[in-house]
Amino acid sequence: MADQPKHVTYADAGVDVDEGARAVDCIKDAVKATNRPEVIGGLGGFGSCFSMKGFKDMEDPVLVSGTDGVGTKLAIAQLLDRHDTVGEDLVAMCVDDVVPIGAEPLFFLDYVAIGKLRAEHVAQIVAGIAEGCKKSGCALVGGEMAEHPGVMNPDDYDLAGFVVGVVDRPKMIGPEKVKVGDVILGLPSSGIHSNGYSLVRKVAIEGKTVEELNEPLAELGGESLADAVLRPTTIYAGGLVRALKAGAPIHAMAHITGGGITENLNRALPSDVDAVVYRGGEDGPAWGMPPVIPYMVKAAGLTPDEAYKTFNMGVGMSIICSPEDKDEVVARLEAEGFKPFVMGECVPGEGKVTYR
Repeated sequence: MADQPKHVTYADAGVDVDEGARAVDCIKDAVKATNRPEVIGGLGGFGSCFSMKGFKDMEDPVLVSGTDGVGTKLAIAQLLDRHDTVGEDLVAMCVDDVVPIGAEPLFFLDYVAIGKLRAEHVAQIVAGIAEGCKKSGCALVGGEMAEHPGVMNPDDYDLAGFVVGVVDRPKMIGPEKVKVGDVILGLPSSGIHSNGYSLVRKVAIEGKTVEELNEPLAELGGESLADAVLRPTTIYAGGLVRALKAGAPIHAMAHITGGGITENLNRALPSDVDAVVYRGGEDGPAWGMPPVIPYMVKAAGLTPDEAYKTFNMGVGMSIICSPEDKDEVVARLEAEGFKPFVMGECVPGEGKVTYR
């Protein structure tokens, strides 16, 4: 018949269901490797199940959730066709946002939106997510791979993640525990982590070829720009949870992400306490920084105030404790492989971050 509709399959529209099934097969082992005893079932269900029986001895168990993405760092990964570490960034952005309350990350879910699904490509991304989950101690219990033909370019993708953790209410930490005289410790960052990449791309990536980005640079200690900017975000949650369980007397923490030290350390302060950060002189802070950070600060011509409000400046997590407990906290952190340093102190104020 003349008006018979044309036969159009889902694949003709750009969505390959068979490739999606193959992608799930490719990631099963990586996901299974993150399992905790509380995980019920496996991949394939409509919902993911996690038993809370093991937390029945808590006085008042509180669930703590967080969600985040990787942002425009993904554009660099796509340019360089390197996708094996951005999954770690995704997990870090989520789990290290719940641990400052004292919460242990329990389980994680991811959302991968992609222009054209290729099983091996997705397997690289999810392998990074699984690696991040193992480092933080949480289980990857589910997720979604969504193919978006006509909405995204074939090689484009975006990532989002969601984590749930738990803490016993009497053991929660935060601004209410912080006092004048407390010491502020810093844990080193591995580099830029996952924030400030719109600026990074504008001042250091745009206009360069892949070959140029892979060339070693003396300013980066012989590292290439590609390696420096794609270095995965440090995941602190696993070690910090173990330190807290071992009795580390920590008052509060601040995950140093978008907005830098200025816009994150203040979130760990009560309204009558300021943080004085030892910024140092023209040579930068006394604790040192990965070379890629001063490289970007110089490339963008940032003032110190702008830099400390944009990049982490070598600090991935801040820890606040009493001066009497500093040695014990440092010892607990060092036992977990961290290299803490004193970065400031708490003084009377208005809940702001100041510099000296």
